[in-house]
Amino acid sequence: MEDVLDVYRLPYDADCPVICMDEKPYQLLDESREPIPMKLAKPLREDSEYVRQGTCSIFIFTEPLAGWRHVAVREQRTRIEWAEQVMELLDVHYPQAPKIKLVMDNLNTHSIASLYQAFDPETARRLAKRLEIHYTPKHGSWLNIAEIELSIMTSQCLGRRIPSISQLADELSAWETTRNQKQKGVDWQFTTDDARIKLKRLYPQFKD
Repeated sequence: MEDVLDVYRLPYDADCPVICMDEKPYQLLDESREPIPMKLAKPLREDSEYVRQGTCSIFIFTEPLAGWRHVAVREQRTRIEWAEQVMELLDVHYPQAPKIKLVMDNLNTHSIASLYQAFDPETARRLAKRLEIHYTPKHGSWLNIAEIELSIMTSQCLGRRIPSISQLADELSAWETTRNQKQKGVDWQFTTDDARIKLKRLYPQFKD
């Protein structure tokens, strides 16, 4: 926990930016019957029944101090998908940054080994050398700022039925563009000193 909190206290460094990532599954749903459009004094009416169209995974990366985020939709959330998203992060979005501090949860797919499973050893090593990984502790996902972005994205963009990956990707791309244009950053206030006081129960207790 303190490792992640210390990372959040670092000043902005374009050569080694702090990036947080998270992912969530999403259920694609279609209408079983055409909704009745909204009319004067009558709200939109939808049938309670729906048609399942499968699942997918939403990946989000965010740089809190810069107010930047990127969202991607993939059919699965395996090691390969995670590795490909990391490659895009490094080679497309941050090609000039020598190193990135990557904050994420300790999911089994979130590891350097995934890079070697997805790419040839030379490529995997090149990507791995640019990563400085900081894992949030078990049951400590609230420390991941990307989870805040996921929550906002869910409330602003996913409160309705979306039937296909292509439509979902379009919706999230529009959300990403709008939010990035507003440059909404995160002013993280919780510090290591706060943790040692407010979360004292999580620390070992020593007798005098």
